[in-house]
Amino acid sequence: MFYNSREDKIQLDHTSMNYVVFGKGKKNLVIIPGLNFTGVKGHHIDLAFMHSLYTKEYRVYLFDPIHPMPNTYSIEQMANDLAKALVKLQISSTDVIGISMGGMIAQYLALNHPYLVHKLVLVVTLSRKNPTIEANINHWINLAEEGDYKALLKDSFEKNYSEEYVKKYKWLLPFLTSTMKRISLNRFIKHAKACLTCNTYERLQEIKCPVYVIGGKKDQVVTYEGTNEISDLLQCESYYYAQYGHSLYEEAKDYHKRVLEFLRK
Repeated sequence: MFYNSREDKIQLDHTSMNYVVFGKGKKNLVIIPGLNFTGVKGHHIDLAFMHSLYTKEYRVYLFDPIHPMPNTYSIEQMANDLAKALVKLQISSTDVIGISMGGMIAQYLALNHPYLVHKLVLVVTLSRKNPTIEANINHWINLAEEGDYKALLKDSFEKNYSEEYVKKYKWLLPFLTSTMKRISLNRFIKHAKACLTCNTYERLQEIKCPVYVIGGKKDQVVTYEGTNEISDLLQCESYYYAQYGHSLYEEAKDYHKRVLEFLRK
């Protein structure tokens, strides 16, 4: 099996949670993904390949939010449900990487369930909504509700990636649009609405575990300022890429190396 990878599902009360796991290390690492169209189900091999740098030292877990999801569902509720899953899987004091929406969930996980988090990496995320993310999320929700796959994919692609990346890979958009038409946008809409419920700023200093914040100075989704105010308030270790935006975790070649160096300290 590729990097010892597999996918599974855990039952939580009347709902379930999909997750993938890979790696052969003795330590646990939980990666909480950002807002996306597909989830982790069916992607254990490519996710293991993308995160292969961690596989020797860690057993790596990536979780989706619960299914079925209630119509009104907050980021804090997502964190509490993730905590239930970790407890059920007997995972505690784990290192956690939260990316974008996943970083919002990770903050609540560290605040409400500190015994579960050993070290925390927050990537291109924020602690409270600002005008930029509010405008982006509402625009994407409107496009999703209209079923305009092409406009939704094009706008999110251009907002997430650097100008150079967009120029290089924009030829993929028609193929990606046709692929998207096979998925339901209802899940995306619920997750997007949840992003606007995050508000941990006043509680951030309650986080006691080591924190590493990574952001992009060209971030058009949550903004550099939105991420930077977390590291400013916590006075924690941080790094900001001058040339990248929201998808720096895919574009920056040294991203995983930086994260691993922090986790090894």
